[in-house]
Parts: sequence; structure tokens; C-alpha cells
Amino acid sequence: PTAAAKAVGKLSETTQKPILAAWLGGAAMRDGTQILIDSGVPAYKTPEQAIRAFMTLVSYSRNLETLYETPKDMLVDFNMDREQIRAKFVSKYFINGNVLSEDISKLLIETYGIPVTRPHRSKTSDEAVRLANEIGFPVALKIFSPDITHKTDVGGVALSLEDDAMVRESFDRIISSVRQKRPEARIEGVTVQKMITKGDSTELIIGIKKDPVFGTVMMAGMGGITAELFSDKALGFPPLNERLARRMLESLKIWPLLCGYRGRPKANTDKLIETLIRLSYLAADYPEISELDINPLFVGPQETIALDARIVIEYSLVGKAFEPYSHLALRPYPEKYVKTSILKDGTEITLRPIKPEDEPLWMNLLASCSKESIYLRFRYFFQWASHEVAARYCYIDYDREIAIVAEISDGDGRKLIGVGRLIADPDHESVEYAVLIADAWQQKELGKILTEYCLEIARKWKLRKMVAVTTTDNRPMISVFKKLGFEVTYAADSTVEVSKDIG
Repeated sequence: PTAAAKAVGKLSETTQKPILAAWLGGAAMRDGTQILIDSGVPAYKTPEQAIRAFMTLVSYSRNLETLYETPKDMLVDFNMDREQIRAKFVSKYFINGNVLSEDISKLLIETYGIPVTRPHRSKTSDEAVRLANEIGFPVALKIFSPDITHKTDVGGVALSLEDDAMVRESFDRIISSVRQKRPEARIEGVTVQKMITKGDSTELIIGIKKDPVFGTVMMAGMGGITAELFSDKALGFPPLNERLARRMLESLKIWPLLCGYRGRPKANTDKLIETLIRLSYLAADYPEISELDINPLFVGPQETIALDARIVIEYSLVGKAFEPYSHLALRPYPEKYVKTSILKDGTEITLRPIKPEDEPLWMNLLASCSKESIYLRFRYFFQWASHEVAARYCYIDYDREIAIVAEISDGDGRKLIGVGRLIADPDHESVEYAVLIADAWQQKELGKILTEYCLEIARKWKLRKMVAVTTTDNRPMISVFKKLGFEVTYAADSTVEVSKDIG
């Protein structure tokens, strides 16, 4: 056994592949087990343990691959001032209690571009009939109570009501049923809303939940009244991009149904993914939300629409000051650093942080650079043409690193023509800076514009010093650094170190 263990240990030194051993025999194999451990080979008592450990490695590798897959660039616009909307909801609605009413919950969700059915509150059967005629039949009625989450469980829902008589009868029946089953509940009326027929749609549940360890978490799964019965759910961390949202959905058992199982019309999964992304922005903007459920969310061949929604507020946080995004495990895309600028030749450019979706544009930027430009940026002949390398430069930990790209739009679409990168040290005292300009866009003051903007960002980060290293051949950038007040130091090995106190 010891000879075999030595042979396995020696083999492990010659390969990059993982080796896991199941060394059976108990105490008799103790010496062999120790030899394996000393050689860096994990040794397990049973094959089952070794297989479980190996599959953990496989799962970890797959998760990394998923994390660094290039997402599709889905343009999610918000035609609103999100900070102003947030101030309104916090001051006007969040202070009123822990659970937002259905109409206010839907109002906030709709503000983020997620289609909803609009509930209209009625306090009498006559008022319900009037609203039904204004909305147009068929309609749905639901109990309106801050104390009732699962309306169906207490007989608080009536669907597909076609005329005045059905509305009157259903209104009275809902009130009577709720009073009987939940006598302590506060009943504030019954909502009337347009009846949306399921048709070819699939019912999902999507939502937000605040975890004490991981902060705000996103959830998606099978919806409707069977959501808790089948427990087909997937979790993810906001903010989501296209790839992260898609992976959440692909892990669901219901995913084949959305993709057109056995001739069923295919759901608009792109619209569903956009809905999840929009909800993740809402999650990022509101640390006061402890729970949010949209159930059901109808996902059809064309659109998605939220039929019911509930938001629970962590009331103790209302009105408190927060460190931005401290409730999230992941730092969201820093939209505040997006701005426009003008080059010396009059070209308008957009300066913005890089994002994972930029990988193809980043590849094209480097392809447009000469070997000399690449060398001056990286100080070696950088091998950039692979997804693994691109992922390192496009997937940013915005908490301590940022890359500002310069983007233009022309007849061929969007292009990146330059990038300036800041990487703060672990103590958040100083920041290292590097810049790359496409050959065709050099000598247009783009390097100066990027450097000035990165200096501005570094000051906002409250860093004390910016440093950079280049070579004596990089005379244009050395000139820029000198003009901007950097201290320039020439080393004997042809490297040039520049630094500037900014704190």
C-alpha cells in the first residue's frame, strides 16, 4: 500500500489534473494515507466520499464558467429619475406600515417597467359594479386587506366575472368568506381589475427576499397556487444581467415548458429575462424591502404581466441613512459614472464603466491596436484573444476596481476606442492606473480626457494617491502625466513610474 501511495504521489507532481484517492483498509492503510496527504493528494475512506468531493470540484468549475459567460447586451432603459421615485415612495408609502397594499406594490413594480394589472378599490358592491363596467368585462375581484397574503386560501378571489350580477354576488361572497375564515383581518374593500386569461401563458413567481447573511436575494420559480407545493425555485444575487437571469431560469424544472414543450407555444423568454433584470434593479434601489412577491406572473408568447404583488417593508430601516448597496452581495453597475465628452476633433464620446456585455467590443478594441500600443499598455506582448482573458478585464469588482471605456457610435454600431483602468489597493489608500488608446484615436487628447476622469473618480473614492508605470517609449502619455501634475521618475531599466497625491 505504501509503494502504491508513493507512486500516486509521484504521479500527482507530473500532471495538472486533480487526483483524489479512496484508500480503503482503515488503520492498515494509515501510512499510505499519510504519504498521499504529504504529497498533496486528498485521501478518503470510501469511494463515495471521493466522488462527492470530485463532484464539488466539478460544480465549482461549472459555476465559474457560468459566472464568466459573456451575457447578451440587453438594453434596459428606465425613463425616470430613480432617485426621485425612491424618495417619493419612501416618504409617502413606506412610512405607513410594514406591508404595502396591492395597488401600491404594483405601482412601484410598474414604475420599473414591469407590466401589471391595475387594481381599483371598491368598498361596496355598487362601486364594484361601476368599476367593472368602466374597466370592461370580464373582470376579477380580490379581497383588499393588509393582513391577508394568500387571498385564495380565504375565498378572497373571484375570476372571469361576465356581468353586473356576477360582480355583486362575488363581492358579497368574498366579504362573507373572509370574515368567516379570518375574523381578525382588516378588510378595506375589494379590488376590481381586468381579467387576464391564462391562454398559452405560464404562471411563474418571481421575487425578492432579504437573507441575514447574503443580503437581498432574487427568486424565480413555478407560480400560481402550486408555488409552495412543488417548490420549483432558483435563487440569484442582484443585480442580474442577461446571463445570470437566464441561468436562474434554466435551472427550473418548468424551463422546458417555457421553451415550447411538446408543441406548446414558446414563451417570450427574453421578455421574462428583462423582467427579472428590471426587478433586480428595484431590489438594488430599495434596501428597505425585506420581501417582494409577484405571483402569478403570466409569461406568454408575447409579453409578461404581473397579476398579483405584495411588498413587505423592514419598517425599522425607513428613513435611515445607508451605505449605498450595503444590502447586496454584489456591487451593481455604477451608472453614476456615465457621461459624455468631446475630443479635440469634435467627436462626441461616451465615458462609462465597462461591463461584462462589452467583451466583444473590448476584443475589437484590442484588435484595432498595434503590437506597439499593446506593449506600451501591458509592458509585454499581451495575448488577449481568448474569452478567459477578456473575462478578467470585463468582469469588474466595482468595489475596488473600475475601467472607464470611451465609446463612439457610427454607421457600424458602437465601438470602444480607449479604456482607462483603476485598481485600488486592499487598504484603499492608493490606486494603480493604466490606459490604452486605439491607434486611430491617438493624438486626439483621449488619453488626457480618460486620465482626468479617472482622477476625478479616484478622488470620489477618497483615495490618497494615483500611480502608474509605463516605459520611456510611451512619450505621449508621459507628456499627459506631466501636464496633469504627476511626479515622473525614470528608472534604470527603461520603466517610468508616475504618481500624484490626490487626497
